Amino acid sequence: MHIRDLTQFLAELSENNNRAWFVMNKPRYDILRAEFLELVTALIADISKFDPAVAACNPKKALFRINRDMRFSKEKIPYKTHFSAAINASGLKKPSQGGGATYYFHIDQTGTLLIAGGEWMPPSERLRAIRQHMVEDAAGFSKLLKNKKLKETYGELQQEGKLMRPPKGFDADMPHLEYLKLKSFIVWKEVDVKKVSTNLEKTLASDFKDAYPLITWLRQA
Repeated sequence: MHIRDLTQFLAELSENNNRAWFVMNKPRYDILRAEFLELVTALIADISKFDPAVAACNPKKALFRINRDMRFSKEKIPYKTHFSAAINASGLKKPSQGGGATYYFHIDQTGTLLIAGGEWMPPSERLRAIRQHMVEDAAGFSKLLKNKKLKETYGELQQEGKLMRPPKGFDADMPHLEYLKLKSFIVWKEVDVKKVSTNLEKTLASDFKDAYPLITWLRQA
């Protein structure tokens, strides 16, 4: 897709985040969204080669809407300033819907490409199941943490929102206590999209493949 056009559009949108501007520039948006859909469609095919479970993911449903949900937000701007997509076996994007282990990426108005894999803020029942799986499969989780490709590409699991104390129902002497405190089980990285614009699809597919061990482990929960 035309990365320069996309980041330019998003940069202008961030400075003119109102309905009038968006309506005037809707033709530009429609072209960019169509290109983004082509990218996501190709990615699903690429990912399916190493993760057949996502083969039936509907690319149109994998795309997030650009409209923001302003009902519970203090920021009353109507549009997101990034294009994003979530690819998984369930076809559900939102964690609250039970989407499960997901490959996610977005490109924002600054030209930053975020690539991620795992589960971000899963609902309480799902979170407890993941934690219980960690206790019951301590050896498997240890192996996951040592996975070379996962560590080289993403580093450690993200620590955002980590609890200060052990979660309810889990003792302080349990294995992997610090990971039991996590509220999300996800890895991510950020890169300048301009540096990978000529092989964006290949870059995403390769990095998602490196996140596959985490995806697989989470599905076992």
